[in-house]
Amino acid sequence: MSIVFMTEQRGYIPLVSPEHAERIARWHENAYRATRKEGARKQTFSYLGRTLVVPPGVQPITSMSHLLGEAVLAEVRQGDRVLDMGTGSGVNAILAAPKAADVLAVDVNPLAVEAARHNAERNAVSVRVRESDVFRTVEGEFDLIVFDPPFRWYAPRDALEMATADENYRAMTAFFCGVRRYLAPGGRLLVFFGTSGDLEYLRRLARGAGFVSQVVAHQSLAKEDWRVDYYTYLMRVGDARGELD
Repeated sequence: MSIVFMTEQRGYIPLVSPEHAERIARWHENAYRATRKEGARKQTFSYLGRTLVVPPGVQPITSMSHLLGEAVLAEVRQGDRVLDMGTGSGVNAILAAPKAADVLAVDVNPLAVEAARHNAERNAVSVRVRESDVFRTVEGEFDLIVFDPPFRWYAPRDALEMATADENYRAMTAFFCGVRRYLAPGGRLLVFFGTSGDLEYLRRLARGAGFVSQVVAHQSLAKEDWRVDYYTYLMRVGDARGELD
């Protein structure tokens, strides 16, 4: 656990090159402006058989969201206890609910909490929704934890940007430091991330917390002469040799 402990104590140090960091900064700023413009009004999405309403101040569903959503549909098992960390509009909690025995959806953004609650009602599924800064208000153990963390390490300027910016990766680091206390024996994580963030930092956090990762979905996007790769990882606790326990 030394990697995770050191990052919490000393703060985030980028593992990307300065050139890559500059490109990420430009990407983020352009994406933030586009999302603010797009999300200035309430939007309705038809997505993987569900209807979701996303109000201003909540991250809209994107062209890459299906990489995690489809993985949730494939991975959730009958009777699973599921935690959707950073639920946003509630989409992944809603996708998990028909098979799961219990679903808890949490988000630090109160606007997202309200949206997720309304979307669960709209889709007639049972989801418990609450506000939480990472695990602060979470109790119990879960068979499947879904995590769609903010990709960038900047300080968010508003509620909307909280979905894409996590200052010094505080929340992501806290997640991997604490997640095993909330994971049932044999439990799994589904984690979505991409190269428009510091992907190697996430991988180090996962390894430092004792997880073995498998890519279950991947897609590339070319924009501004730059290829960005998006991944959904299935993570399980491994042994010292990197093998599954």
